[in-house]
Amino acid sequence: MTEAPDIARTKPEAAPDIALASRLFEELRARTAADEGVTRASYGEGEQAAHAIVRREAEKLGLEIATDAAANLYMTMPGAERERAIFIGSHLDSVPRGGNYDGAAGVFMGLSILSGYRHAGAQPPRDITVMAIRAEESTWFNSSYIGSRAAFGRLRAEELDGLKRAGDQRTLADCIADCGGDPAALRRARAHLDPNRIAAFIEPHIEQAEGLVIRNKPFAVVTGIRGAFRYREARCLGVYAHSGATPRDARRDAVAAVSAFVVEMNAAWRAREAVGEDLAVTFGQFATDPDEHAFSKIAGRVDFSLDVRSQSAATLVAVRNDALAVIERIAREHQVSFDIGPLTTTEPALMDQGVIDALKSAAGGSAPLVPCGAGHDAAVFAAIGVPTGMLFIRNANGSHNPREHMAMEDFAATAAVLSDACLSGRLAPR
Repeated sequence: MTEAPDIARTKPEAAPDIALASRLFEELRARTAADEGVTRASYGEGEQAAHAIVRREAEKLGLEIATDAAANLYMTMPGAERERAIFIGSHLDSVPRGGNYDGAAGVFMGLSILSGYRHAGAQPPRDITVMAIRAEESTWFNSSYIGSRAAFGRLRAEELDGLKRAGDQRTLADCIADCGGDPAALRRARAHLDPNRIAAFIEPHIEQAEGLVIRNKPFAVVTGIRGAFRYREARCLGVYAHSGATPRDARRDAVAAVSAFVVEMNAAWRAREAVGEDLAVTFGQFATDPDEHAFSKIAGRVDFSLDVRSQSAATLVAVRNDALAVIERIAREHQVSFDIGPLTTTEPALMDQGVIDALKSAAGGSAPLVPCGAGHDAAVFAAIGVPTGMLFIRNANGSHNPREHMAMEDFAATAAVLSDACLSGRLAPR
C-alpha cells in the first residue's frame, strides 16, 4: 500500500483552531467554577456540563457523534481510511477545587485540531476520533479509570453498586444512569471499543509537576506511566492519654507510630532510588481524631493514606511487601494496631515506541522524553495493547489545585505537533 501523502505540507492553513480552544477553556471555567478553582465531579453536574459543551462544538463541526454505556463521548472526523482510527482523548472531570486544564486540555486539543482540518478542507489519512472520557479522577469513587475501563468492557459489575461517590454517597450505577448511560449493559461487560480498530491513542495532558518549567520546554513526549498501590483509608490505633502524666514506656502513641512508618518508607525510597529504581512514596493524608483534639494529649488514633508509584511492577510488589513487614514491626514496638484498609492498584504502562518516534519526528526531534508519575487513561489503552502515547504541556504550579496554569502558546505548539503527526501519516502509517 502506498505511503500516506504529507497532507500537512500541502495544507499549511490546516492549523489547529486555538481560538476555539481558548473560548472553550473560558466557558468551562465559568460554568464549573467552585468557591476556589473548578469542581467537575465524575458523573456530576460539572462533568455533565463539560460533556455538553464539547458535544455542542462537535455538532457545529459536523463530526460523527456517539456515546457508549458509560456515557463516554466519541466525536469522529472521517478519514480517507475508515478501518482503524486515531484516538485523541482525555477526561473532563476534575478533583474538588482543581484546575481548569487537567484533562480538558486533551479533549479541547483534539477538537481544535479537527476544527483546523475542517476549516482548511483537509481530510486526514484515517478517521480521527476525539474521546471525552468519564470518571478518570479516582477521588470521587475511590477507583481509577472508570470510563476508559468501561469502554473496553472491563468495569466489574460489583463496582456499579459497591462504589459510591464521595459526598452524596450515590452508587456508580445510579450516577451513570443520571448521565444517560446504561448500567445494565455495563453489567454484561459489553465493550464499545475494539482495540484492533484503534490505530493509536494519544492523550495530551498538562504536566502535573514543573519539570518542563525547569527545562524551559513547551511540551514533552511521555515514555511511560507509573503504576501504583494505594491505601487510601489507613488507620493506626493507640491509646488516648495525657501528655504530661503518661511516661514514655507506657505510651501507645499513634502519632509516633505512624511517624516512624513515614520515616522508614522515605528511607526505603532513597535507598531504591540510589540504585536506579523508579519510585515515589507519598503520605497525602495524616490526621488525628478530631474528637480528641487537644494540645496536651497523646493521640490514640491517626488516619493516613499511603500512595506508592513506580514504572516497575516488580518494584511495586517488593515495596508493598516491605511496607507490610515494617507496619507489623512498628505495631509491636509502639504497642499499637494498624488497619490499613482496602488496597487499590494500577499497573505501570509503557508508551509505544513507534508512537514516541512519530511524535518526536513531528516535533523536529526537539521534544524531551519524560516519564509520567501520575495515572492517566492512556494506561488502560496501553495495557490492552493499543499503540499509545502522551504529550505533556508545560504547566506552572502543579496540578489538582486552583493555581494550575497553562500558557495557550504552549498548548498551540503541542497541538501543532500532534496535528502534523496525524495529518502526515507519521503517527499511524497505512
